[in-house]
Amino acid sequence: MKNFWRKSLGLGMTSLMVMSTLAACGDKTGGDGGVSTSGSGTGSSAASGSGTESGGSTTPSGEVLNLSMFIAMPGAEINDGENDIQKLIAEKTGVSVKETWLTGQTAAEAVGTIIASGTYPDLIDGGDGMVQLYDADLLVAWDDYIEKYPNLKNYYTPEEWDMFRQDDGHIYWCNVFQNTKGASTSTTHNDEAFWIQARVLAWDNYPKIETLDEYFDLLERYAAANPTTDDGMTVIPYTCLCDDWRYFCIENAPEFLDGYPNDGSVIVDKTDMNNPKIVDYNTTDTAKRYFQKLNEEYAKGIIDKEFATQTYDEYISKLSNGNVLGMCDQYWDFMTINDTFKQTGLDEKGCNFVPLGLTIDKGMDNRWHTYGDTLNNSSGVGVLTTNPDIEKTFEFLNAMLDQDIHNLRFWGVEGTDYLVDDQGLFYKTPEMRMQWADPSYQAKHRCVYSYLPQYGGTSDDGKNANLPEEQPSEFFQNLATPLQDCFNAYNVTTYPGMIGSIVEENAPWFPMWSFSNNLTTETPGGVAWTKMGQTKHEWLPKVVMSSNFESDWAKYMDAYNATNPQDFLDEMQQELDRRIGK
Repeated sequence: MKNFWRKSLGLGMTSLMVMSTLAACGDKTGGDGGVSTSGSGTGSSAASGSGTESGGSTTPSGEVLNLSMFIAMPGAEINDGENDIQKLIAEKTGVSVKETWLTGQTAAEAVGTIIASGTYPDLIDGGDGMVQLYDADLLVAWDDYIEKYPNLKNYYTPEEWDMFRQDDGHIYWCNVFQNTKGASTSTTHNDEAFWIQARVLAWDNYPKIETLDEYFDLLERYAAANPTTDDGMTVIPYTCLCDDWRYFCIENAPEFLDGYPNDGSVIVDKTDMNNPKIVDYNTTDTAKRYFQKLNEEYAKGIIDKEFATQTYDEYISKLSNGNVLGMCDQYWDFMTINDTFKQTGLDEKGCNFVPLGLTIDKGMDNRWHTYGDTLNNSSGVGVLTTNPDIEKTFEFLNAMLDQDIHNLRFWGVEGTDYLVDDQGLFYKTPEMRMQWADPSYQAKHRCVYSYLPQYGGTSDDGKNANLPEEQPSEFFQNLATPLQDCFNAYNVTTYPGMIGSIVEENAPWFPMWSFSNNLTTETPGGVAWTKMGQTKHEWLPKVVMSSNFESDWAKYMDAYNATNPQDFLDEMQQELDRRIGK
């Protein structure tokens, strides 16, 4: 039985912000910011797909079903209804989706606002707010549809689908990322790293950078020799992001610097694989050394003076200017700047970032890059019970994995966005690559539906990559000359090659963040987890900017220990034991 307390909390959240998220839910008629008309929120019999209770109606044959989708991440709107590929997909599937994106709230706040409003989108990826929707009985169970539609059924193994089951035994969402079909073709590092501009490495004749100290030493030397950019902008050697949930950019580096993979919220010590132990990375010697290093660099003027207060939009804008030399971040969090660099010519000046797999001391293995797929069962795309045609929606989700539609989404239109050579391999001309990166072209022509089911790996023809950036020849040709020179200098062909992580299979418990992401304050561990986050969000910028690091670190540790972190660590240990079958 679902937890009533948790449901009540979700229904009562953030009522003052209702209107801002209602606008984000989309206007199914293509108007100017009106709310979705897909349902009244009753959902009493909409799960049958009839739509009669939700204000929608099943679409007659031949007509296009217009759906709304809210995505709890920032994103760029397309010219809805006038987008070339969106219209082509609608012709093939009978469905068009208007996407709206997160603005001005956290994912949990936005989902809480939607629930409180009683007016819902038809599809949603609510991030860590998906549990709120589940507890409010607003999500359609996928079980019967998975069995009915073969693309969906084969998207995950039965064992993997089972990992999405909630406490009532049903599946309510599907994560669409990190899913490989056929052979792996990965060329990118989509995860966290310390990043540095290619031109900084070139300036020092492509040195081997292995440690945090070596990284900052290079940034210091480059900035001293090159205090401004070609157009007169002051160089910012290093910035970091503390905005809202993205404070991971400053917070969780210690686990990686100690050579552990991205379990996110904890370290798992697997010295004894039969008895792995949870370790708190926030209190290790490496954590203190890392923040003390940031404190020293801040005092020297190497770290951006605005790092503690800048918003995400300000951060992206700053990176896009080309005068920031380095940062620690997840690639997906800033990757949009690559198109900006291409459009402005900053890519050919060496402003693109490459990842480095740093450790706290030399000679340590690093695990910044995770080989193989990472299954995140804590969130994904879900279908609302008020959706006007649930059957056709699942048919559409299934069609998203048809190869011809997948090609349209990610490669574009043959002859316009890519060509096919005599061997059947897809490729783009330089003009096509430039056009594909143009924001105005993206708005009127590209329709990726980036939060709907998708594949990496190889296509059904066994030749081409499902994603253009993973097509080996296309990947390298699309790199700016300074990036090609950098890769050649280090004798690598991919971004993971730049990191040099050891290759190993994921442990059976990996990743532990898929559990901590869904913790709520209904348990002592969840209460501690919430307080830990609040404390770190407050104190970590303070210790970086402190004029007396030792004193303020001690105060931070006192505040941190007052949150009862052991309650959280104990629950994580229980989950770890469960995952290994103890």
